[in-house]
Amino acid sequence: MPHSASSRAQRASSKGGKPHAIRIIGGDWKRTPLPVLDLDGLRPTPDRVRETLFNWLGQRLDGQRCLDLFAGSGGLGFEAASRGAARVLMVERNARAAAQLRANQERLAARMIEIAEADGLRLAASLPPGSFDVVFLDPPFGDDLLAKALALAAPLVSTGGFLYVETGEALEPEGNEALTGWEIVRQGKAAAVHFHLLQRENEE
Repeated sequence: MPHSASSRAQRASSKGGKPHAIRIIGGDWKRTPLPVLDLDGLRPTPDRVRETLFNWLGQRLDGQRCLDLFAGSGGLGFEAASRGAARVLMVERNARAAAQLRANQERLAARMIEIAEADGLRLAASLPPGSFDVVFLDPPFGDDLLAKALALAAPLVSTGGFLYVETGEALEPEGNEALTGWEIVRQGKAAAVHFHLLQRENEE
């Protein structure tokens, strides 16, 4: 079976899994637990990484438009919505993970969140340039999706906006055609997770 654009849950077991939870760190829904299915390949962004990322972004995202292209557990997207984002588009290919996202959205009555059960790369290719202020990019590690995802996601970031990239290895903008004109303004590492916040050069 060939690889295709998918979520962090793309290798989900047909038998499903046991639920567990992540917790929203800040904003209107601070400390709210969100059920997450225990599916193969589903890798929620660690709490410490989310806390650091949103510190970098200035805690609040009031009025901003956000895209979580490989939503998985939805931790990044729900965190953004909790912190005032005006629109959060979550893209998740796995049907069971997408259903859990919708259940969490309904529980929170989160009207600013839109959930698309779709192939992440195909959907990204259909979106207009500059339509998001923050794009969260966390494709499955080891699936060779990062280069394609970067090429499609980078043009979606508005002037002055941010691109967040979570990977299994440190990101190297030099020699990466998709990141020409971009710079890493913040980066960190937690266990096996490397995380990076990028902005177009001369826009910081």
